[in-house]
Amino acid sequence: MIKQNQKRVHQQLSSLPWSDIDIQDTAWGTGHGRRESRSVKTTGIADNLGGIAFPHAALALRIHRRRKLTGKPETRETVYAVTSLDIPQTSPKLLAAAIRGHWAIENSSHHIRDVTYREDASTVHTGTAPRAMAGLRNLAIGTLKLLGADNIAKTTRAIRDNPGQALKVYGITPPTAIPGT
Repeated sequence: MIKQNQKRVHQQLSSLPWSDIDIQDTAWGTGHGRRESRSVKTTGIADNLGGIAFPHAALALRIHRRRKLTGKPETRETVYAVTSLDIPQTSPKLLAAAIRGHWAIENSSHHIRDVTYREDASTVHTGTAPRAMAGLRNLAIGTLKLLGADNIAKTTRAIRDNPGQALKVYGITPPTAIPGT
């Protein structure tokens, strides 16, 4: 997925001649109080852009989503993506499924890291520290999920408010009093 904060490549993708390209896959669904449709267009980009700002990109995708929540107005969103796969290696239907799978990961992990652990507000920006911190956040989320936590934010707050709870998670009984106090 190419987000709008990737200004150069996003602008390159959005300026492709999408209106000249036919829709190659459409999917509809209902659930969670909404109706949704997604249409996918793809185009080879090696010849079109002559050096897109994304290494090894072979195909560009444009996904147009329409959502209608019950009792709310319809919303529309267009997102772009690139892949190193070529037309013989994939299809618009497979690419659309892969992007939906990406959102499942985004919702189950990245969203928790962003909202519960405030990853986007982190002041850790240099060297390998951001990757290490992401790994520690993933470890915490994975551990809590393995232990049966169904609400990571609530469980994290409970441990924050009573750190002795974290020891119980690992089967350690916290001392009732600290020696020497």
